[in-house]
Parts: sequence; C-alpha cells; structure tokens
Amino acid sequence: MASFDIVSEVDHQEVRNAVDQAQREIATRFDFKNTDSSIEQKELVLTLRSITEDRLKALRLVLEERLVKRGVSLRGLDYGKVEEATQNSVRQVVTIKVGISSDKAREINRMIKEKGPKGVSSQTQGDSIRVNSKKRDDLQAVITLLKSEDLGIPLQFGNFRD
Repeated sequence: MASFDIVSEVDHQEVRNAVDQAQREIATRFDFKNTDSSIEQKELVLTLRSITEDRLKALRLVLEERLVKRGVSLRGLDYGKVEEATQNSVRQVVTIKVGISSDKAREINRMIKEKGPKGVSSQTQGDSIRVNSKKRDDLQAVITLLKSEDLGIPLQFGNFRD
C-alpha cells in the first residue's frame, strides 16, 4: 500500500535567518530611526517592540516579508494582542505554531473521509497524520484536496512510499 505523512513543521534555521535579516533592515531604514524597534527571538516565540502601534505594524510587515522570502509560511503565525510596555513603547508577542493539534487532526481526517477518494484511509500518529491507499493517484488527489482547503496551519507532505 502506498502512503504519505502530513506534518506541520517549520525550519528553525530559516526563522532565525529571517529574524536576523529583518533586524538588519530595521537598523538601516530611515523610518525606524530613533524608534527603538527590535525583534527578540526565543525558540519559536518572537517579541516585537517599537515606540508606536504604527511602527509596530511596519515592523511586523518587515518580519513577514523576510519570513516569506525564507519559505516560512505565515499561516503558522499566531499574533498576541498589542500591549503597552515600559518607556512609552508597545510590544506584541508572535508565536510560531508547530505540529498538528488533535482538533485539526480530527478535522483533516474527517475531510479526507468525506471529500477524498474511496479506499483512502487516514490515522493520527502523534503530531502527524498517515494517509494510506492502494493507488498513488488517490494519494495525490488527497494532497490536492488539502492544499485547496484553508486549515489555518501550514501543511507539508512527506515520507511518500509506494
């Protein structure tokens, strides 16, 4: 039986590179001069700081551009609310979601069962979902189906076996 795995992962090195590039751009751009704008990274939690909400939005835009250029999906970003910080500044926490939650896994399994071709089975295995079928074409139809749906998380398809 042919099979593949559905996972939701992010390359930590690409995130770090995108944050570094965004910080370099912020340091050189004129509109960020004297705004004390910064991006702090702790694993997959980013803290954006700036002097006003407008500068914070511009900072977020710079970060998103860099993440997209590095191939990191913006679907996995979870923005916290904008908070007041010390010295008349504002901050926002951005969390990068990794893994497929049990609720999303149930939703994906249900979608494959309802909309997918007959003879395709799927099961949750920790943070991933294994999809099995006798025909390779059916598996490719499932991949096309999942890519067309907006599930709110970035999906990767790997470990394809015949």
